[in-house]
Amino acid sequence: MLERIAMRVSEARKKLEELSYNVEGFSKLEFYNYMTGETPTGDVYTLENILENEYLMLHEVVEISELKKKDVPIDKQTIMKFHPKVYEAHLTAAEYELTYAFNRKNYDWIKLRLKHAKDWLEDEYLPHELLPQCKYLIERFSKLVRSKERRGEFME
Repeated sequence: MLERIAMRVSEARKKLEELSYNVEGFSKLEFYNYMTGETPTGDVYTLENILENEYLMLHEVVEISELKKKDVPIDKQTIMKFHPKVYEAHLTAAEYELTYAFNRKNYDWIKLRLKHAKDWLEDEYLPHELLPQCKYLIERFSKLVRSKERRGEFME
């Protein structure tokens, strides 16, 4: 499992280079522990779901990288102990994930993730100061997808 994680992280790192994102180093064990750690809300995605999806992998690599850049220790308790910083990292990761999907013209993925993002607005744990950033992200990518749909560039 750890070797598979290392391979998938390496693939995500290369994709992020295309977006000029500098990935902070972390170990495959840190990735595993973060993905299997405790969360206050209960995640809808499993480690297997994440490893199988290039967009989710990219998202998680950015999220962990952002936390490492803030000197947050990555382990099974990170999400519970560093709550506001995790949300900041999550929103940054979502922006890179959606940008990557947009560049690949995967508008269906963006629409799916925007449905989840609207739930973030009702998340009782979302720090109030991050609400404008979350709304902006949803509005920005919703407008981009609508624009492509109007032009007939939407992939089914």
